[in-house]
Amino acid sequence: MRMGVLDVGSNTVRLVIAETDGAVPLPVHTSKRRLRLSEYVERGGHLPDEQVARLVDAVTAAREEGMRWGVTAPFAFATAIVRDAPNRAEILRKVAAETGVPLHILPGEVEAELTFLAARRWMGWRAGPLAMLDIGGGSLEVAFGRSKLPDFAISLPLGANRLTREHFRGQDPPSERRVRALRRHVRHQLRDVAARIRWEAPRTTVVTSRTFQQLGRLCGAPPGRSGPFTPRGMTLADLGRATRRLAELPTAERAVLPGISPARAGQSLAGAIVAHTTMKLMGIDEVTICPWALREGILLRCIEDGNADWWDGTAPSLRGHEAAQPRVLHPVGGDDAAAAGAQLPGETG
Repeated sequence: MRMGVLDVGSNTVRLVIAETDGAVPLPVHTSKRRLRLSEYVERGGHLPDEQVARLVDAVTAAREEGMRWGVTAPFAFATAIVRDAPNRAEILRKVAAETGVPLHILPGEVEAELTFLAARRWMGWRAGPLAMLDIGGGSLEVAFGRSKLPDFAISLPLGANRLTREHFRGQDPPSERRVRALRRHVRHQLRDVAARIRWEAPRTTVVTSRTFQQLGRLCGAPPGRSGPFTPRGMTLADLGRATRRLAELPTAERAVLPGISPARAGQSLAGAIVAHTTMKLMGIDEVTICPWALREGILLRCIEDGNADWWDGTAPSLRGHEAAQPRVLHPVGGDDAAAAGAQLPGETG
């Protein structure tokens, strides 16, 4: 059986199609359409009509591509670029009316929980108490848990694209004063969350998202062509040096650094500042870079339910599943899967 996930992000519209007959989502086809919507967002987060039209075209093309691979109804969702837009309702209405694809809006906390779910499955139980960090274009997701579900999950408006627009607009590279101001802003936003993570004292911290993957490569992690099972990590000291290097360079020169793509070079400094400040405040000296993230978390949910109908926009969080009604979030796999001998990458028998 095949299922698809369509991810509308701040830079790209990405389609992932996976085989879901087993306990692990195995990708058979991926594609992306680069829209760079964040570059056209107006002050206040409004997405202009011409960019909404481009989004409609991209969703239409992705839906047709999915149908060629046997997926007629992918689970389509939009992240903070649409979730936080003042004209969100109009965007969702237009996409649904012109493409036949309803775009789901997941609250940031649910994104954090699903990403934690994917990270825990990838890392396995040997990771112990687990903290998860994910830097997107519009938000930073943080979660912590000792079991298969997070005990704590939160989303903060600290995405790399958002902060670049708000703090570095018109300066390339930004002045030292603006860099210091951004660090202060991130510290203020993270103060309580960082205290919670320090108190929880995770054994392992995993990071996901393209921002962390590119920063890891800049810090010396193996390239993507080495495959997803190649161990990748990053230290706070290496990230600090990389952040200072990025701050000295304009966007064009960042784009030729190892791991930094031209499409993300402009936001790479803000992403690095968020990553470094977060690790420092939380007392984290080293992180593991996990290839699974939100899309895989959604696919795991789809595997459990056998379809993409589990989210109706009103479901409680993963942690509240025990009191929930049908078609709401609840743990993937569970004891039945364990009894059947299901084992995921990174888990030991």
